[in-house]
Amino acid sequence: MRILRRRLDAGRAGGHFIAMKPAFPTSRGGGPLGYAGSVLTVALSTIVGLAMAPKWGNSAVDLVYLPTVLGVAVLSGLGPALAAAVLSTLAYNYFFTEPYHSLRVDRPSDIVTVVVLFVVALVTSQLAAGMRRQAQIAQAHAARNATIAGLARRLLSCASEQEIARVGTSELAKLFGCNTVLLTGRPDARVIAAQPDTVSLTPSDLGSAALALATGAPNGRGITRATAIEWQFHPVRSETLSLAAVGLARDDGTPPVDADQMPLLGSLLDQVALALERARLEREARDFTAMRERDRVRTALLSSIGQDVSPRLAAITSAVGELRRAGTADKSLLSTIGSEASKLQRYVSDLLDLEPAADPQPLEVGGVTIDIFHRAVSKDGEEVHLTPKEYAVLAELAKHPGRVLSHAHLLKTAWGPAHESQTEYLRVAVRALRQKLERNPARPKIIINEPAVGYRLTVMSDSADREPSGAIG
Repeated sequence: MRILRRRLDAGRAGGHFIAMKPAFPTSRGGGPLGYAGSVLTVALSTIVGLAMAPKWGNSAVDLVYLPTVLGVAVLSGLGPALAAAVLSTLAYNYFFTEPYHSLRVDRPSDIVTVVVLFVVALVTSQLAAGMRRQAQIAQAHAARNATIAGLARRLLSCASEQEIARVGTSELAKLFGCNTVLLTGRPDARVIAAQPDTVSLTPSDLGSAALALATGAPNGRGITRATAIEWQFHPVRSETLSLAAVGLARDDGTPPVDADQMPLLGSLLDQVALALERARLEREARDFTAMRERDRVRTALLSSIGQDVSPRLAAITSAVGELRRAGTADKSLLSTIGSEASKLQRYVSDLLDLEPAADPQPLEVGGVTIDIFHRAVSKDGEEVHLTPKEYAVLAELAKHPGRVLSHAHLLKTAWGPAHESQTEYLRVAVRALRQKLERNPARPKIIINEPAVGYRLTVMSDSADREPSGAIG
């Protein structure tokens, strides 16, 4: 088979092979050696009984066979233990009951002794064999848990999906003694790790892997009845989606995972899924942190534009108005300057509108709490009722605390682009806000006017000692 040829080539090139070993060691005993051991131990017990009988009589000899049956049951299992019970009964009857050296029993007491010996040996073998089975089950569970914990410990030190895939395929190949590949599901099924590295998949193999990713169910050799592929594919799933698919294949073409090993494989794949999910979440967290850093830099740049450029544009607009009123300059030139300044002011306002909003935490300003996220405003703990336009103006100021927002920006936000020149609307809304929020509306300390520019919402540390501006907008 082509997989075997690839493995042989890889072994010659690298000087080593992957160990082909089962997931758990098989239990010894129960085979020909177990039955041979039961015959030998019964023979030794008979020799001991023959040595005891001349000194202490035959009545104590039957107790010699019980430890023999118990030991065979513990070491070799139920079948050899039953054989030991039968052989012990026959040996006791043959050597220690009259007539000697025959299987006949003449005395009723000897019949009772032989029957009791057989029953006790039978019950003892059953109990000892049951204890042995429970011990084997506990040992298998402990080995399974240790295997899962070992893989989880190794995956915990992996930082990237590539490392997780490499460690996962390596461990699965060692545990199940087979070739292993791991394929990602984004956007198409492709191999990201393999053991050995020379493994390659045919289009049919890739199609089967894609099917496992799409359906979330295993398929392939040993699972699907009619299949021509050599691989068995299992999805690696999180709670909601398939993160990857693991493929397993043996060199001899037999199914790579037995039915009794499926629970172990499922647990190991769950550990791989947890590691892949952790890596994905860490990557998303890093991307989000980088995005937040970009937004922070962008916010700083926009703040600089708003604080440095807007007042200068307002000064240019004011100077144009003064020149128009004086009538000493070229009206055409003044009109061009005023128009371009208005366009620049609009561009700056649009840029400020694109700035990401701050985290939706309530803003505390001079006893006034502004909760934009819940659209709630309170003063000294009591709710304040605002009209929609008043709230729109206050919310826009609260999004940019300490920053001067132009009249045009506030008007466009609250009333729309068609009302950018209706400054009186804004003055009425600001006057109403001061009446409802300020402790002394005649000396405002929360909503501060910047003459010929706009308004800003300031914290008390910035405005506690500030006198209100002479121009009340």
